[in-house]
Amino acid sequence: MGRTRQQRDGRTGAEEQERQRAWLVSAATGEMAPGLAEESLRELEALAQTAGAECAGRTVCRLRTIQPATYIGKGKAEEIAEKCRENGADIVLFDDDLSPAQGVNLAGLVGVPVVDRTQLILDIFAQRARTVEGRLQVELAQLQYALPRLRGLWTHLERQKGGIGLKGPGEKQIELDRRRIGQRIHRIGELLEDVRRHRAELRHGRRRHGWVQVALVGYTNAGKSTLLNRLGAADVLADDLLFATLDPTTRAIELPNHQPCLLTDTVGFIRKLPHHLVEAFKATLEEVREADLLLHVIDCSHPFADEQIAAVEQVLADLGASEKPVLAVLNKTDVERGWNQATRLADRFARWVRISARTGEGVPRLLDEVADALRGGMARVSLRIPAGDGKGLARVFAGGHVLEQKFRAGYAYLEVAMPAALAAGLPAEWIRRPR
Repeated sequence: MGRTRQQRDGRTGAEEQERQRAWLVSAATGEMAPGLAEESLRELEALAQTAGAECAGRTVCRLRTIQPATYIGKGKAEEIAEKCRENGADIVLFDDDLSPAQGVNLAGLVGVPVVDRTQLILDIFAQRARTVEGRLQVELAQLQYALPRLRGLWTHLERQKGGIGLKGPGEKQIELDRRRIGQRIHRIGELLEDVRRHRAELRHGRRRHGWVQVALVGYTNAGKSTLLNRLGAADVLADDLLFATLDPTTRAIELPNHQPCLLTDTVGFIRKLPHHLVEAFKATLEEVREADLLLHVIDCSHPFADEQIAAVEQVLADLGASEKPVLAVLNKTDVERGWNQATRLADRFARWVRISARTGEGVPRLLDEVADALRGGMARVSLRIPAGDGKGLARVFAGGHVLEQKFRAGYAYLEVAMPAALAAGLPAEWIRRPR
């Protein structure tokens, strides 16, 4: 795809014209909701712009059935080829996944490269990954996507003939590539397993110290990063782009009831999220599965908010997190459409709150709702600790909120609000029993 926005900054007009011009294609079948195909194309255009391409035009193909060979049929493909020539498009982007054969057949018919939705999203993720872990996960997804598409790439080489002694140097290039890719996939899998173990150790340490974990989930561009910046004083990129942030960010916050909380911003979900990405990013998305509470951030101003909610719920089901407690965060209610839709969308959820992450409206109530949802995890305890036990005092002050403290006769008498898990691990001789 074309250059990223950061790479293009400061370039001349002539260089800017080097951006790829993309023709967008969506297939609308009979069961698709009215207007959804056009909305899906708008989303595809936003993905193309995020990847660094510009839209030369678009086609919505009304189909009774998907064609096995070319997805949209030979006639439609020839029409798109003509549109590409007339408008100077040098790439065709499909809003659906194409089989390897469909991709090859379509490229031959339209005369320019054909990229499907999965390949486009993988390209964006490759541009946006900043950490070593993120790059590994993207590479794994790209290799899993490429493996079944190797067939036909080396047809210029003579096919290997059977017979004793004809293996080895005569092995087909495609078999060598498959072997190399398979080895790399195995190696990346081992590295990501190390990441999973490391994350599990970190989570265990947080649990031991009484931290509760809350994960922000939601459709891409719903406002998760903006909300994290407001709640956790983070400096996460919050831009009007799809997948503006990719690598997860965690910040510690204190809830109104003095409960310490770790808030994690995860990668945004999207309709037709590639299976390869869900599988590859499981090391990161385990933060969702292990969270005590999910904050589902919803863009209430979006005309297809219902479909976006359904897409997020589907990904959560794929991750095995559909039974997690959820607090719906109805965002962007500072605009009229957002406020009106929030009233209707609230009926879908047992717990919800209206906010505007941009202006801060409703955020105090959000924190109250989070504290209430996690209330069972807090305890108030009366402690008597030897004043000379510096480690013990530091442990209590670090893990809880001290409401009262007195020092008398060599002891510290404390009233503390702390996570119940942490309170349960305190020495029995510290606990003051009520009279």
